[in-house]
Amino acid sequence: MVKRVQLVLNQDVNKLGKAGDLVEVAPGYARNFLVPKGIGLVATTGILKQVERRKEKERQRLIEIKQQAEARKTALETIGRFTIRKQVGENEAIFGTVTAQEVADLIEEATSQEVDRRGITLPEISQLGFYKAEVKLHPEVTALIEIQVASN
Repeated sequence: MVKRVQLVLNQDVNKLGKAGDLVEVAPGYARNFLVPKGIGLVATTGILKQVERRKEKERQRLIEIKQQAEARKTALETIGRFTIRKQVGENEAIFGTVTAQEVADLIEEATSQEVDRRGITLPEISQLGFYKAEVKLHPEVTALIEIQVASN
């Protein structure tokens, strides 16, 4: 029965784990490949504490990013309504369509916050009126804004 060796990975290894993961490998694999190339370190209590500190810092950073997204959501929903002016034809039909890039530019102009156009979900807009749009600010945070399409 061969004893396994615990290592902490310094970089991602295909089919083994990501950097910072604690993995168990065969002693020969660790001794002959992972440790000499600097891909992994033998897991000692000091190294495990370092890994835990790194994971905690990363977790705090992700929480902070989510809080910033929540603040941006509150700011967007406080403004409430954004107005886009379009050229109008018969029966209040607009020429062209309202694009996500136009909405992103409008949000940036009004709030000085940059929003990725790919995170904006618009309904089919072909006439004047009020429409709801979703703006994805974070994988877990989505703001709902109102867009008013008005004539020039």
